[in-house]
Amino acid sequence: MTTNPVHTAGNAVPALDDEFVGVLDDLAGVHPGIDQIRSGIRLLALDRHTPDMTQTLLAALAGSSDGTDILTALALLIGRLSTADTNPALHNLPLTQQKEAQRHGEAAVYDLTDPDLHQHASEAAAAIDGI
Repeated sequence: MTTNPVHTAGNAVPALDDEFVGVLDDLAGVHPGIDQIRSGIRLLALDRHTPDMTQTLLAALAGSSDGTDILTALALLIGRLSTADTNPALHNLPLTQQKEAQRHGEAAVYDLTDPDLHQHASEAAAAIDGI
């Protein structure tokens, strides 16, 4: 029986580096939703992917030209959580604090949805095709 040369130690998906593990560990227990995101990130980082799936993941994470990616979704979540109109937890704050939180949330949405921020992930996906 011959072994498939693809399944060698040299082709194993490497473990996460200490910085990556540290960030994920530091986020543990913040909220069940964050724990699910951590689990998803860990799965994406450690799973074996095809080149085509890698392209798709890069675009879905942060490289979509039309904003349909995880980075944009996170930006919109930040905007929602920082606005009293969409987050009742902020209703009891003084109005000045509500407005300041909303202003910073809106700035985060603006910055995180800037097309330039998404460009490198998009180009990484295109580079896999040799584009």
